[in-house]
Amino acid sequence: MRSKCCRASVWCAPARLLPDDFVMPVQRCVVGYESAGGRGEHERRTRGRLAQKIAVLLRCEHAGEYDPDRRYPESPYFVPSHTVVGLAAARALGIRGEHDLFGGVVPYGFVGTKSITHPLVDAAAHVPTGWSHAFPARVRDVVLRGMSAFALDDARRAGARLLREGGGVRIKPATGIGGRNQAVVSTARELDRALAALPADDLAECGVVLEENLRDVATYSVGQVRIGELVASYVGTQRLTRDNRGNEVYGGTDLVVARGGFDALLAHELDRAARTAIEQARIYDEAARELFPGLLASRSNYDIAAGIGADGRRTSGVLEQSWRVGGASGAELAALEALAADPARDLVRASCVECYGRRDAAAAPPRATVYFAGVDPVVGPLLKYAIAEAPDD
Repeated sequence: MRSKCCRASVWCAPARLLPDDFVMPVQRCVVGYESAGGRGEHERRTRGRLAQKIAVLLRCEHAGEYDPDRRYPESPYFVPSHTVVGLAAARALGIRGEHDLFGGVVPYGFVGTKSITHPLVDAAAHVPTGWSHAFPARVRDVVLRGMSAFALDDARRAGARLLREGGGVRIKPATGIGGRNQAVVSTARELDRALAALPADDLAECGVVLEENLRDVATYSVGQVRIGELVASYVGTQRLTRDNRGNEVYGGTDLVVARGGFDALLAHELDRAARTAIEQARIYDEAARELFPGLLASRSNYDIAAGIGADGRRTSGVLEQSWRVGGASGAELAALEALAADPARDLVRASCVECYGRRDAAAAPPRATVYFAGVDPVVGPLLKYAIAEAPDD
């Protein structure tokens, strides 16, 4: 029989005499998996370090990157670089549930992007295969004002409508990460210029989001992770920093992480804004799992923006989902390690930090896990680390 603690546990034989030809089953391994176009060196190395830590939590071997030509004794546990697209593709790898990967599986490529968040501009708009009109309708009250488009003309009409309603419009490529390649426009000419810069293939396959632009923004991260039988939920705030070109980009996240689901997280003392963000993320999460058949995610993260809209009122809404390794994953793993090490602990604070212009691992705190310290060929000098602490530290 298998241990009930997790699929990765070593098989334990009953206390009886075994036949001479009995072979002890081999323990499951953890592998990385490049599931889409490659990313930068620091992302590749970060994912590899995360896979090593996940292997320790699952008491498994870390077997490096997945090799399709290798015969694995048991289907590996995957740590994909991106959300896995296609149920058939996932099944071919042996991914059938949340215990088979750190990340997620979506039935269509656009489902793993920002574009599911908002409705299309009108009934004449291009509709990708698998589109759910019900989803944006369900989450309308927990997202910002905006629209998605999968064709240039549809995007122009959507942008023009949002400009008429007042305020700036933020143009967001559906597959963008860390706030990169976004533009804020306030005129039709600026709108046309921003849309013309979008790659045509990406627009047709994954879409673009056109969304109201908020002022004085605070960005919250809400999420849930499952590795084996260990489940944790969190809320936190993101920090911005300047990259090596002077652009404002993602600089890390500070999380409060509770053992268990969202109800367990809400049982702790949290401020009103954090509670609102959790409830908005939970509505979004439940709607996605219900309305996109085949969706599964062991790692789900939702970004929620809170700020001042064009009407001068404070508002908040879910910006996007992430069902893959993300910027906060280092902090997530640090928290899971702390919870696994102390079964009596039910709350942890964890942070991940990205420092551009730094390349020395010694600059990280003593107890931190360094995920990258060096010069990335694309982004330049960078230090990435994560650390977890008890709530009263």
